[in-house]
Amino acid sequence: MKRLLSLIGTVVLTMVFGVSSAFAQSENYLSIGDSLAAGQTPYRQIDTGYSDLIAMRLGMTGQLSFYTKELAFPGFTTADVLKRVKSEEASDLLANATLITVSAGANDLLRLVQVNPTAGTLAFSQLQTDYALNVVRKNMVEILEELKVRAPKAKVFVMGYYFAYPNVHATQKEGTNAQLIKLNTILQQQAEHAGATYVNVYDAFGLNATNLLPNISDVHPNFEGYRQMANAFLHEYSGSNALAISSNELPKPNPISFEQILEQQEKAEQKKEQEQEQEKPSPAASIIQGFTGYAAFMEKVRAIRS
Repeated sequence: MKRLLSLIGTVVLTMVFGVSSAFAQSENYLSIGDSLAAGQTPYRQIDTGYSDLIAMRLGMTGQLSFYTKELAFPGFTTADVLKRVKSEEASDLLANATLITVSAGANDLLRLVQVNPTAGTLAFSQLQTDYALNVVRKNMVEILEELKVRAPKAKVFVMGYYFAYPNVHATQKEGTNAQLIKLNTILQQQAEHAGATYVNVYDAFGLNATNLLPNISDVHPNFEGYRQMANAFLHEYSGSNALAISSNELPKPNPISFEQILEQQEKAEQKKEQEQEQEKPSPAASIIQGFTGYAAFMEKVRAIRS
C-alpha cells in the first residue's frame, strides 16, 4: 500500500501564472522532493502545500511565470530524488528553471522510527539511523551537484524539516529530535557547500506543534503548517518579511485523494486510447495533464494491483 501511495502521489498539478511586464524578474519555479514538496495533507490527500503557497505569493507580486511540482513525489527518499533529477523526463524542466526548492531526507530517516501514537512512544536503532544519515549526506552532495549542471540558471533552496511527533510523551522526544537535528545539520552543510540556501523550518514548529500537525498518526502538516514553511522560504528568498503570507490569505481546502487521482488518470487514459485507435501514437502521448511519464506510472500501478 505504501508503494502504491507513493506512485499515486506522483500525480500532481502544474500551475502557470501570468506575469506583469512591469517586473524584470520572473521565476520558473520547480518544487522537487518528497510528500511535503507535493503538498500531502495529514489525511493522505494532495492539496495546497508550501510550494503552492510560494507560487501563489510570487504570482501575486508578478514574480512568477511558471510553476510545477510534478517532480515532487510522496514517499521519495534522497535516492529517489537523485534518480528523478537525473531522469530524461526532468531535463527540460530543470534546464529552464530559475528557482528550485528541494525537500529530501526525511523519508530516509523517519521510516526507521517506530511510532505508537496511542501510547505516545518512539523507538529507533541508532546504528540504522547513523547509516541512513550518511546516505542522506552522500545523496545530497550528488543531488546538488546534478542541479548545478542540469539547472544552471536556478537559485536552489534546500528545505529543512520540523519535528514530526508533537503528540508523543515529552520523555520520548529527545532521542528522535536529536536525529532530526543531525539531518537538518547535514542538509544545511551540504546546501552551503554547494552554494545553495538552507531554509530553517524547525524553529517555526518546535517540539509541541500539535496545532500544525493535527493527526497523531501522520507526520504531514495542515495548511497553517505549510504556511509556516512557505514563509520561512519567502524570508530567505527576499531577505525580509515583506512577502510573508498571512493566515487569512490561505486558500480554501480542495483536497484530492490518491484514489481519486488514480481514477482520473485511468479515465484520461481510456479517453486517450479511444481517440488514438485509428491514429499513430505521438511521442507526447505519455504526457497527460502535466504528468510526465504517465504511461510508466500506470504500468507500475497495474503490476501492484495484479
